Amino acid sequence: MADLKQQEWASQLENDKDAVILDVRTQEEVDEGYIPEAIHLDIHKGQEFIDEIKKLDPEKNYYVYCRSGGRSGQACSIMNSLGFKNAYNLVGGFSEWEGPSTQ
Repeated sequence: MADLKQQEWASQLENDKDAVILDVRTQEEVDEGYIPEAIHLDIHKGQEFIDEIKKLDPEKNYYVYCRSGGRSGQACSIMNSLGFKNAYNLVGGFSEWEGPSTQ
């Protein structure tokens, strides 16, 4: 797992043809706005979250965010333990995101 500040996360994402954006917040948080093209998997769903992660392609690069960076860090650790090599945590999360969003 790599913790990336917003600018690093955004510039790396922009140049990554194997990028997948993953939003691990609750549905209520997503309803308030999200980063376009993000896949929503709520980390609070426990085993269901893990089952959904296992369906993803471990060869892709995952850019993971939550509200402030804590849950997405946990999600990246879970992904690493499941064999995902490239999971990038957005430090500061969506609350500090200045890029495109549906907000």
